[in-house]
Amino acid sequence: MGKHSSGSSGICVRFVLIGLACSKIKHTNINRIIAISKLVRLPNLMIIALTQYAMRYLVMQPLLPSQQFELQFGNLQFGLLVFATMLIAAGGYIINDYFDTQTDWVNKPGDVVVGFKISRRQAIILHSIVNLIGIGIGIYLSFYVHIPSLSLVFILATGLLWFYSTNYKRQFLIGNLIVSFLTALVPLMVVLFEIPLLNRTYGEIMVGYSASFNYMFAWIAGFSFFAFFTTLIREIIKDMEDFEGDRAFGMKTLPIVLGKGATKIILSVLILFTIASLAFLLIKYLMFSGAKTDYLSALYFLAFLIGPLVFLLIMNLFSKNRKDFHRASMTIKLVMLFGILYSVVVFYILNFREV
Repeated sequence: MGKHSSGSSGICVRFVLIGLACSKIKHTNINRIIAISKLVRLPNLMIIALTQYAMRYLVMQPLLPSQQFELQFGNLQFGLLVFATMLIAAGGYIINDYFDTQTDWVNKPGDVVVGFKISRRQAIILHSIVNLIGIGIGIYLSFYVHIPSLSLVFILATGLLWFYSTNYKRQFLIGNLIVSFLTALVPLMVVLFEIPLLNRTYGEIMVGYSASFNYMFAWIAGFSFFAFFTTLIREIIKDMEDFEGDRAFGMKTLPIVLGKGATKIILSVLILFTIASLAFLLIKYLMFSGAKTDYLSALYFLAFLIGPLVFLLIMNLFSKNRKDFHRASMTIKLVMLFGILYSVVVFYILNFREV
């Protein structure tokens, strides 16, 4: 009886130990997934996907000149384009954190992943994998649309992100311009792969009516223009936020080279230029372009784009410390999101309102 009881107890202990081991493994895996999501900036990757799907289905599709016209880039291929863009961006975030670990320990110690939650070796392997897959998909899609040279876009983006992290980020203004350019490229990728196929299918019909698909490119270019300048503004604000850590490691960002006062003036000029551009776009091309005045766009621009940018301008003038600039950074990020969501308004106007 005693032996039987002792054996049962031993089995129970083994099951408890196995359960604890499995629980620990599960907990470790969950932590690893969370760390990788943080490393690749998963919310930012979701915004990239949102942007490209919005450009395709909320802007380009309603802009087709007739219901008989259809988008020619297949849904599967478009999904692969979005996935490839996300992978290239993820690779950029990984390599940025890989080379920026020391600076991040000063600027944002709570957000450090590489060398803490994920080893540097694992980070560089993950960077290589996502880039290879992203470039591979990009090459396939370029041959799919019969424009092999488009594959250079993926290779160029990967190279720029590498050199941004290793060199350009530490140079005066160059890093800011590279990030802004690559952000503006996200919506443009949609038309770069779609319009050549539309021209191939419907080109003769469009020529017969003395028309082209240039208007479609112009619409998406408007979103890219907005993305470029709002990203440039945010990158400079982030440089103001990270001033102390960047200066400690010999960075040559705008506020370090020119000083915070001069950088505030440059930021104010950029914000005012963006506001003026939005007002010009609204008045010249949106409000009075149709048979009816487009009050919906006017309301959206004032409430969600111009209004917050005016608020940001005031914030910039009165910001003094890291916390203030962090609030300004979050404000411009919200404005960028509202810029993407204007596509919903475009979709509504083109489909449900008489113009």
